[in-house]
Amino acid sequence: MSIPRRSAALAAIGLAASLLVGCSPTIALEPAADANNPLCANVMVNLPDSIAANEANASLERVWTDAQSTAAWGNPVSIYFSCGVDVPVASELPCQSHQGFDWLIDDSDAPFYRMTVFGREPAIQVYFNSEVVSSVEVLSRISKAAQDLPLTAKCSPR
Repeated sequence: MSIPRRSAALAAIGLAASLLVGCSPTIALEPAADANNPLCANVMVNLPDSIAANEANASLERVWTDAQSTAAWGNPVSIYFSCGVDVPVASELPCQSHQGFDWLIDDSDAPFYRMTVFGREPAIQVYFNSEVVSSVEVLSRISKAAQDLPLTAKCSPR
């Protein structure tokens, strides 16, 4: 292949790659204070590529984020995840146990819910739209990814 042809072919491949990347939005998020914890890296590699939505046969695909130890799903984004958030202490928030994890439930932005794991370090948090995805689906998928986080305490479910 001649040099001009090779250059044109490489330019076409580069353009195609940039167009494909352009189709995938990058979500701007802030990393948590302990986002560089090595245990967060273990969680991140185990997060699912998709999470089932409330609609039959629908799923929310994982999208790129620009902050360490964060993840997001859906377009528009319906689920945000962060590892390394502040470890919660005693709280007035209700606590729900699910698959061996205790979750503090903040429904102050309903239908968006913020659920923060209690008694695991580093702590993880998920913020999701309950009109798009069920809490059981979100917590089941996140709990599987975070199963190796050490248990440090338990809360009393209300």
